[in-house]
Amino acid sequence: MAKVEIYTKSWCGYSVAAKALLDAKAVPYTDIDVTTDRDTEVAMIERSGAYTVPQIFIDGRGVGGYDQLSALDARGELDPLLDGNGTRGVEQ
Repeated sequence: MAKVEIYTKSWCGYSVAAKALLDAKAVPYTDIDVTTDRDTEVAMIERSGAYTVPQIFIDGRGVGGYDQLSALDARGELDPLLDGNGTRGVEQ
């Protein structure tokens, strides 16, 4: 199983949706809540190059936000990534 990290904010509907998608697949993930943690939010921005949440990383590689995660799932590319068997479709 791949290591999944997701940067979120408590009030963000897209963060909730991304976690729900991962929960539906029974994928364990580390939720890094940056709602009130500016230092961690800055680290997320530096790591991902994006200012929005969620920011999702699978095995250390950024896949983007909820829209990108959902698109990977719709194309059938998410499950191989989560199983640790694929890298296609992952943004660098």
